Amino acid sequence: MAMLFQRLFDARLAQASYLLGCTRTKQALVVDPNRDLAQYERAAAAEGLRITHVTETHIHADFVSGSRELARRTGAQLLLSDEGGEGWRYAFAAEAGATLLKDGATFLVGDLRIDAVHTPGHTPEHLMFLVADTTVSPEPVGALTGDFVFVGDVGRPDLLERAAQQVGTMEAGARQLFRSLRRLDALPDWLQLWPGHGAGSACGKALGALPQTTLGWERRSNWALLETDEARFVEAVLAGQPAPPTYFARMKAINRDGPPPAPSLAMPREASLDEVAAALARGDTVLDLRPTAEYARGHLPGSLSIPLNKSFTTWAGWLVVPDRALWLVGDAAAAQAAARELALIGVDTVMAALPVAALDAWQARGGELARMPQTTPAELAARLGDGVFVVDVRNASEYAAGHLPGVPNIPLGELPQRVGEIPRDRPVVVHCQGGGRSAIAASVLEGQGIPNAVNLEGGYGRWALEGHPVERPAAD
Repeated sequence: MAMLFQRLFDARLAQASYLLGCTRTKQALVVDPNRDLAQYERAAAAEGLRITHVTETHIHADFVSGSRELARRTGAQLLLSDEGGEGWRYAFAAEAGATLLKDGATFLVGDLRIDAVHTPGHTPEHLMFLVADTTVSPEPVGALTGDFVFVGDVGRPDLLERAAQQVGTMEAGARQLFRSLRRLDALPDWLQLWPGHGAGSACGKALGALPQTTLGWERRSNWALLETDEARFVEAVLAGQPAPPTYFARMKAINRDGPPPAPSLAMPREASLDEVAAALARGDTVLDLRPTAEYARGHLPGSLSIPLNKSFTTWAGWLVVPDRALWLVGDAAAAQAAARELALIGVDTVMAALPVAALDAWQARGGELARMPQTTPAELAARLGDGVFVVDVRNASEYAAGHLPGVPNIPLGELPQRVGEIPRDRPVVVHCQGGGRSAIAASVLEGQGIPNAVNLEGGYGRWALEGHPVERPAAD
């Protein structure tokens, strides 16, 4: 065989890029790169390959594409979709010297043959790439499916309407997706499927965690390939999709019109206390990366808490204002990791990072640290009806499945825009399913001038487990 294959996965984005190389010619193709370009250069160098081709399956919504910049840095041929119609073609293609691909187009990477297949539905311009190692067989060994087919699911067709405000497109997209799936019928069961996302991505609603699959297995297990009725498929694929993060619309426009080069991914410089104090005073964003428990015990007043865990990129995309100066609170390793993740979603405004140890110096010079009050389900149950305002910050689908009696639902991602619904003259308790999202919500409220919002320990899960009253849908 002539093919080398490597999957490069970003866990916080749940996003997969791919490096495919030819052992004879030492040429390599990178598919769906993000802005961390050094990882692709390292991976190619480790195999003795030259990156000669760069492409992507579609105009991405959840991260800034690195395709244009990687092609420029390596001198590679940039190949982009020419499908999708007006409004969904790459505006920078001519300037970047890109080769445009229509349905059925073929290109060679040494002894590897890549066939482009137009698979609209998730997006109008989406391409799937069939990969054949011609030293073995003219038939394809695998398909780079992007956001068309995942393990156990398919790409959501509602993003153009719900994230990019293309009103009236999601049903049409669902019907396109149904027809695109029929193009798989002529392909063999042994075909490897290499999707663009794994579990945790907001580009689908039920993605599996396996890194790859086969077409034969998906024909047996994937609900979308099992559904043969178009009307039922449309209803099912549009039902229950999670709300897309607000930054998706911005990513779509950036990736269509021309992604800028990434900022330096080096360690952010160390901030001084005076700089951070001035930043807070003028309304810059100060983002605390520490775990929730540490933030709750003491934090800079008005700072936003988003712990650096697997959900960091999602909530940063929802809650961080992209063009506002951004200051980090965290140790050096956390600050560097956070700056990288923020750059992947187009937040290029990190100014510097304040070490955690500086919080002691903040207090020593007379500055106060704010604290996040906590309450237990038993304590909250005793206060219900006593003037306390409780808000549920879970997703709408979670709320619909069961919630505290009479409690309103404001999903965390919508909270900055709906903060006017939170009273300022009553005690406020916020809760989610387990306590993590509600802690972020409490920090959002503090930053919006609603101090001392109380976080419910253990959230709705603990509330229900302890037997406190809940409202659930009536049984059929």
